[in-house]
Amino acid sequence: MKVEVRLFATFRNGRWKSNIIDFKDGINIKEVLTHLNIRDDELGIALINGKHSSLDETLKDGDVLSLFPPIGGG
Repeated sequence: MKVEVRLFATFRNGRWKSNIIDFKDGINIKEVLTHLNIRDDELGIALINGKHSSLDETLKDGDVLSLFPPIGGG
């Protein structure tokens, strides 16, 4: 199944902005993070098709997964 993965802020460093990746059926967000070498504690927000999602949320073919690191600043 194909999922569009969009990376934001520091997640783009040494990676890409958006990429369509072919995953096995039934993959969840936690497994995508592992695939991308992103630790769970580095994730601030994950959205599937614009809706806030938990790490165990299962992706479907054609989904758009957006990953954001924690937001900081002042």
